[in-house]
Amino acid sequence: MTTIRLLIVEDDRKIAEIQRRFVERLENVELCGIAHTLADARDQIEILAPDLILLDVYFPDGNGLELLRELRAEDSGSDVILITAAKEVETLRSALRGGVFDYILKPLVFERLQEAVSRYRDHMERLSSLHHVAQKEVDALLPRTTSESTQSVEQRLPKGIDALTLDKIRAVMASGRHLSAEDVGGAIGASRTTARRYLEYLVGTEELSAEVTYGSVGRPERRYCTPTNCS
Repeated sequence: MTTIRLLIVEDDRKIAEIQRRFVERLENVELCGIAHTLADARDQIEILAPDLILLDVYFPDGNGLELLRELRAEDSGSDVILITAAKEVETLRSALRGGVFDYILKPLVFERLQEAVSRYRDHMERLSSLHHVAQKEVDALLPRTTSESTQSVEQRLPKGIDALTLDKIRAVMASGRHLSAEDVGGAIGASRTTARRYLEYLVGTEELSAEVTYGSVGRPERRYCTPTNCS
């Protein structure tokens, strides 16, 4: 099986660390570097020539889409998966025009990354095995997210965890910090027990962090936060 050499380009060090842990869980993927600025990313890409880059959009020293355009102008052999909080349609259009292999919205979920990298590996292995192509091969090689791939991610969710409720909890956690299971349950109209089950699942995938606090009567309580809201 082909080993994919991967570079993380992310300015937020906490998010980069989560991505690093996710990448290290992937089979036959070698993390060759982490860059926190676009300048550092350019240097590492030139020296390390990664197969695949996980690229953010917003950086203190520029925009990740600029780097994407530079790579395409230089006919770089590195492919890009954009991982970003940017939900503007124009950002998506620019990314597609720039030839990204995939576009993943934050917060990053391990199963979504795993699916994207798996499709990338399949894509590269099919491409390397071809000498001539017909339309059927071209259609198979064009990267696209299908409903089938989305369903396969949902099917891997454990029993008792459904994608719709999971997305609701992610939305609540993205707008708050240090929330209890009771807080989250109230926000989505679910019981504290249900909310805790989903929150602990997200802690297990390292999408959330949890810490124990003590109330006025000394009763311990777990509170949850995203990497960007934990400070």
